[in-house]
Amino acid sequence: MGIADQFKDKSQELADQAKKKMNDKKDDADRSSRDEDGKQDEQARARQRAQDARDRFDDNYDA
Repeated sequence: MGIADQFKDKSQELADQAKKKMNDKKDDADRSSRDEDGKQDEQARARQRAQDARDRFDDNYDA
């Protein structure tokens, strides 16, 4: 194996490592955004439930 082959193999190995790290970071970012969205959705549902409860209370005492 010549020096050129060694450099080619090493460069391919480094490129593969970089791709793997990039994909790992992308997966982490996707998971993170899903977590945030899930929390936001839960907060929105909680606000909606509270608003519905206030509306029912108001409807019951308006009559």
